[in-house]
Amino acid sequence: MEDMRIKAAAVQMVSTPDVEENFATARRLTDEAVGQGAQVVLLPEYWPVMGMRETDKVALAERAGAGPIQDFMASLAREHGIWLIGGTLPLAAPEPGKVLNTTLVYDPDGEFVARYDKIHLFSFTKGDESYDEARTIVHGAQVAHAALPFGKVGLSVCYDLRFPELYRALGDCALIVVPAAFTYTTGKAHWEILLRARAIENQCYVLASAQGGRHPNGRSTWGHSMLIDPWGEIKAVLPEGEGVVVGEIDTAQLRRVRESLPALRHRKL
Repeated sequence: MEDMRIKAAAVQMVSTPDVEENFATARRLTDEAVGQGAQVVLLPEYWPVMGMRETDKVALAERAGAGPIQDFMASLAREHGIWLIGGTLPLAAPEPGKVLNTTLVYDPDGEFVARYDKIHLFSFTKGDESYDEARTIVHGAQVAHAALPFGKVGLSVCYDLRFPELYRALGDCALIVVPAAFTYTTGKAHWEILLRARAIENQCYVLASAQGGRHPNGRSTWGHSMLIDPWGEIKAVLPEGEGVVVGEIDTAQLRRVRESLPALRHRKL
């Protein structure tokens, strides 16, 4: 394959309980990213809704292949002629009262091309802060990737970031995406170092799209959406608030890093 340079963007949001409001924000920020030349756009985890209660997303769960959230993403990809990696949305799960937290990928024609159901479910308790995604989410079971013109894109979500074995299972990727809603507490402590570690150990680009601010439900998310290169260098970052991070994926740089330090070829386990 010839060397390619592709612009990729991470959209950072502060999602609300209002789906239509979040649609408008996602559209505006995607427009902004495309205006800066982005050909690949990543939305954050929970971008369509950050409910007042954790059960709110259950009422919005869609069947795979049909629903207003999926229709919106398909049309957004088609209108702009971009690859859209749709953060996560709630899809109907086999267990009543629960959903799958799912990433869907759309090609520039607005056609669905890949799906990943989040495998690792977050739980955390510290003082008054407490979360347990397993109360309303069923975990996925399969690693997944999407084939884009510049190479394989590994799909992961938020808490997956703490489990390097998932990324090894994805194999040789040019890019790993991490849509997320990291809490302020855990994000401040671990977000950047984990993202850079995944880029360095897998010798690939990492694009992370985050929620970043104080939400109407009282939750605070860390933000710091960023693009990291295969050497572990942060190429672009947005600390907090709504906005976009746009940077270049250069397959020649990917090749140079792997040739100069062939760590992937040195693996024994």
